[in-house]
Amino acid sequence: MKSKFLLALLSIFVVVACNQKEGKKDASEAATDGSDFKFGTWITSSKDKTKEAYTVEFKKYKAAGIDEVLINTSTDPKELARLVPIAKKEGLKVHAWIMAVNRPGDSIALQHPEWYMVSREGKSCFDTRPYVDYYQWLCPTRTASRNHILGLVEGLAKVEGIESVHLDYIRFPDIFLPIGLLPTYNLIQETEMAEYDFCYCDACVSAFEKEHHKNPRDSKNTSIDMEWKQFRLNAIKALVADAYKIVHDNNKKLTAAVFPYPEMADHMVRQRWDKWDIDEVYPMIYHGFYNEEIDWIGFATKQGVEDVASKNIGVNTGIYIPPFKSADELKQAIRYAKENGAKGVTFFDGPTLTDEYLKAIKETKESFKK
Repeated sequence: MKSKFLLALLSIFVVVACNQKEGKKDASEAATDGSDFKFGTWITSSKDKTKEAYTVEFKKYKAAGIDEVLINTSTDPKELARLVPIAKKEGLKVHAWIMAVNRPGDSIALQHPEWYMVSREGKSCFDTRPYVDYYQWLCPTRTASRNHILGLVEGLAKVEGIESVHLDYIRFPDIFLPIGLLPTYNLIQETEMAEYDFCYCDACVSAFEKEHHKNPRDSKNTSIDMEWKQFRLNAIKALVADAYKIVHDNNKKLTAAVFPYPEMADHMVRQRWDKWDIDEVYPMIYHGFYNEEIDWIGFATKQGVEDVASKNIGVNTGIYIPPFKSADELKQAIRYAKENGAKGVTFFDGPTLTDEYLKAIKETKESFKK
């Protein structure tokens, strides 16, 4: 009797084991199935562009296999609301792309000079801008400036039909530029240079002094002051956390365009996105900016994917079109992203997607389904 019982128990164990094995096989196959690998593109809207013109543009993207558009409307909810139904009619998902901490030409912010970041030199982004004229960075610590940013996020989050509010420039100004861009500015950056090191405004210094009992302006070497660095990382993290709550309260997701992978973002722009409350990230893995080969797209994608693996944050590899010399190179870049764990790729930007590149995207997408 006992032997019959053991035999029956063994049979049950074998059946369960086989079912578990089959289940794992199905999950593995689902993970490698390219049918849910998404394609997107960043675009900037124009209020002068007609509904008919946008219909043509969106049809073109959809026909090439593009699934979503991330639209910069200069943070205008009305313009976003105009474009959402046009895009959705053509089968495209829409994300509301916002320049968050860097707010060039913001008419409200410009009425408040005290809202702007201040460099270690003591110069404000209000009138002295690092690198380029459109670098007008708001302080993420000062209550009024951060509330202004969050108010803009909320305005976009309330627009019906969008998938996410998509944060861009959610960081500090570049303490180090990508190496490929340095010649453009005739710069050599081997140390943290005072004119590119932010934010030393009164609000940040006061908040830091209250917490750590020292003034960063008095430091002889701020580059090795870990508390001061962490203070700024935390300022961005807290801003993202507040945006996350606002966006989720409006039943939308929060996404962000970020630097290639967390350690690199930390080093270059005080941005540690693996620590954030966020649904998905779109790391801008622009290999040409860093004088890297195309396979670097795979390396940087893998770094980011592994760093957020435990947090259920989706990674969509951002690809910059101009450095590519052929459609075949673009196809390879897409494959590097997918093979290293990205859930999608997004191209910067829509107008650079020639017919040749659109054809390459479509062919690559179809090949993933085979």
